[in-house]
Amino acid sequence: MSALASGSSTSTTKSTARPDEPPEGCPPDVEQLGRATWTFLHTTAAYFPENPTPIQRTRMLGLLMALPVLYPCSYCAQHLGERINAHPPDLRGGRVSLSRWLCERHNEVNERLGKPLFNCSIKSTDERWKDGPSDGRCD
Repeated sequence: MSALASGSSTSTTKSTARPDEPPEGCPPDVEQLGRATWTFLHTTAAYFPENPTPIQRTRMLGLLMALPVLYPCSYCAQHLGERINAHPPDLRGGRVSLSRWLCERHNEVNERLGKPLFNCSIKSTDERWKDGPSDGRCD
């Protein structure tokens, strides 16, 4: 029986992971977790209503406030909690306000890590997280 048929892995099994990621089947590292979380948060903000109801605002705030308590990276969780306290999101402004707020918080992390900053205009955030580029390559 082959290694693949038996479910075991060998050094001949080809990995689809990027070189900067753990091998396939391993728990996510802090970078993978961060990318996935930012993708989820930015996409959620992009689809947040323009005029959210009080319940939608409360639930979004609950999601954001849960991260500093539940996020698996304690350093990241603590930092986000500090940033939320210093700059609370204005959810009455709907998706535009939330998208900008998240982009600014993400840029604070990017700056701390020496990564490039993202343009936080609604045109840029919508293109990246909701509509895709105007050239249609994501359609």
